[in-house]
Amino acid sequence: MSQYEHTCMIRGDGGRTIRTVLDRICDKWTLLIVTTLERGRLRFTELQRQIPGISQRMLTLTLRNLERDGLVSRTVHAEVPPRVEYALTPTGESLIPPALALAGWAIEHIGEIEASRAAYGDGAG
Repeated sequence: MSQYEHTCMIRGDGGRTIRTVLDRICDKWTLLIVTTLERGRLRFTELQRQIPGISQRMLTLTLRNLERDGLVSRTVHAEVPPRVEYALTPTGESLIPPALALAGWAIEHIGEIEASRAAYGDGAG
């Protein structure tokens, strides 16, 4: 039996556990934040500057969720004004290889996907 057979029944919860984790790491901003933090600890404004298109609100919400899930750590330095830095935890760092594999797959297949979208007729999926 394949380790992925009956995936939606893992732990007998109908896949809810897996879906909650995948919902977090597969949202619009998480992988961009994680791969940006792979380069090292960053302040909020620097992180926002390096991720084009992310609003302050979405960055705040996503960082809060990543911190809650143990993928990102938040360090507040007692300075005036306070300096806050974000960094990947070991769990967050472990997300880099599968994220890069998924990005590589997307790059490898984008031509086929775009051709299929065009043939489908709407160009956007």
